[in-house]
Amino acid sequence: MLLLVLLFTPIHAFAVNPDEVLADPVLEQRARTLSSELRCMVCQNQSIDDSNAELARDLRLVVRERLVNGDSNEQVLDYVVSRYGEFVLLKPRLSAKTLILWGAPAGLALIALMVAVFYARRRVSDRDPVEKLSAEEEARLGKLMDE
Repeated sequence: MLLLVLLFTPIHAFAVNPDEVLADPVLEQRARTLSSELRCMVCQNQSIDDSNAELARDLRLVVRERLVNGDSNEQVLDYVVSRYGEFVLLKPRLSAKTLILWGAPAGLALIALMVAVFYARRRVSDRDPVEKLSAEEEARLGKLMDE
């Protein structure tokens, strides 16, 4: 039973090869953190930490090289973004572009709601008021109902 549980338990496999691991555990942890924030440009839904693609391996090596050379985490991210664009970040930075991207659906929904309310009010006000029956029409209606 335990064997079956272990067999079907998902195991998160990292693609980092042993030859990539840095000797300094602090730098290695920083490298792993940064690698988990960068998108593999081949796989696109995986971080470079999880991907086995050659490009992901190259990026992992670049990240580690930059860290060994003394770059901060932000400098490493800036370097990779300058080469591959904002798409390489799994968690995009807050900027005017991302605000537009995330705010546009809410803005469009608000505009659609305002248009719907405007047309609903206009339609109610455009209706003709119900006219009362004339005396002749009432007499005719009464006569029809008596029959």
